[in-house]
Amino acid sequence: MRDHRLHARALLTLFFTLLGFAVMGYHPGLEDDGVYLAAVKARLDPALFSHNAAFFRLQMQATVFDSCVAGFVRATHVPLAWAELFWQLVCLFAILYACQSIARRLFASPAAVWAGVAMVAALFTLPVAGTALYLADQHLHPRNAAAALILLAVSRILGGRRRQAVPFLLAAALLHPLMAAFGISFCAFLSLALLESVHARVLSFCERPRAAWRGKAAALLPLAWVFQPANPAWVKALDTRVYCHLAQWTWYEWLGALAPLALFGLLWRAAERRGEKPLARFALAVFAYGVFQQALAVALLAPPGWARLMPLQPMRYLQMVYFFLALVAGGLAGGHWLRGRAGRLHIMRWAVFLMTINGVMFAWQIASFRGSPHLELPGARAANPWLQAFAWIAENTPRDAYFALDPDYLRAPDEDYHGFRALAARSSLADEVKDAGVAMQVPELAPVWARQVAAEQGWAHFQLADFERLKAEFGADWALVAYPQPAGLACAWHNRTLAACRIP
Repeated sequence: MRDHRLHARALLTLFFTLLGFAVMGYHPGLEDDGVYLAAVKARLDPALFSHNAAFFRLQMQATVFDSCVAGFVRATHVPLAWAELFWQLVCLFAILYACQSIARRLFASPAAVWAGVAMVAALFTLPVAGTALYLADQHLHPRNAAAALILLAVSRILGGRRRQAVPFLLAAALLHPLMAAFGISFCAFLSLALLESVHARVLSFCERPRAAWRGKAAALLPLAWVFQPANPAWVKALDTRVYCHLAQWTWYEWLGALAPLALFGLLWRAAERRGEKPLARFALAVFAYGVFQQALAVALLAPPGWARLMPLQPMRYLQMVYFFLALVAGGLAGGHWLRGRAGRLHIMRWAVFLMTINGVMFAWQIASFRGSPHLELPGARAANPWLQAFAWIAENTPRDAYFALDPDYLRAPDEDYHGFRALAARSSLADEVKDAGVAMQVPELAPVWARQVAAEQGWAHFQLADFERLKAEFGADWALVAYPQPAGLACAWHNRTLAACRIP
């Protein structure tokens, strides 16, 4: 009987995984995957990326993600494109399996449990306030894997098995240290919230750590690094990331940050009054964690002399809060609206619930990626001219080719933020959008980034002499340009929008 229930849960989780995947879409090479996928390809073929590899290799020093994916491909001989898709589905399944395990501790009704899981699956691409994050990325990202491991650790703690949470948190730290730090912080608050005399202990704990952490941070941080004057190129890269500057957040972004904390505070009191002890303790943990992390974020980011701490992105603690917000909101909705005996009305309610939450998010994703297939599956030929260009370059140019292209190409119509290095698997000069984020994280790259981006300014008006200047200054011997190409460039391929050309 127990095995039957486990199989049923696994099948339902798989159903919601596939539904969530279909709604969120799949876009390998998108945004951050321009770094991670390029790093995996470099692991598999060291001959690639003879230029500017530092724009992904230096950032990957803190994670074993690229090594693990490359090792899986080598061990199984599964093509990389299929391996990435497989592990993306595994990560989404693990996230939802952990969510149903958490929900079973918080809600007595099966309808509430599965409504919570359904809500998380539908909201995979819910923006997290002003942090430039979704609940889960539409491509394989170490953040997806780390989120799954953290949620599994939370489920272990709720189940009274705290020691079993430790391996999950350690594995998360190997994949994504920043998100693991937030996960460890939440697990600490949850463990305290589950103690007896929770009000006295946790409320006093919420007051003490702020001062304590400030003192410890001052002792532990490498102060010479924190207070070292930032070079102008690094400041320019940082200024491209508005989410790092709390003063530039809009009112609705602040509402998105603070309202969930207030809601969990209210839920804590309401659940306590109703005698729903597990839900009350969990809500208290989320509330205390959020208040603490918010205070820490303000303390770190508010002082103007602490600009070097901005790349730590402390406001990204909200990702965990939003996971729990979606799970609990779905559980409460399901517990009140979807419970009852199976029947026509019951089925209709579930159908309306699923169609509403999934339909809204699906429509939003379609509108967000108008130029790209919703599911960019391996082997499919895309009509997107940028994806066509990247695929041709990957298959037909020398592996040591060094491309120049519009530094703002990621914002071009129909490009949809697909990374050149990740999909074309060739070296390129720095871009103004994604590489700025890498330069922000790795300050020594900032001068290189600024110099290359400055050399590419005015790209739309480049003539043969400008391309020859890029070749002489940086060694770029290929260019991806608008079609028809500028006079003098010998182009090996073109479609209706772009041309791939050698620089003489």
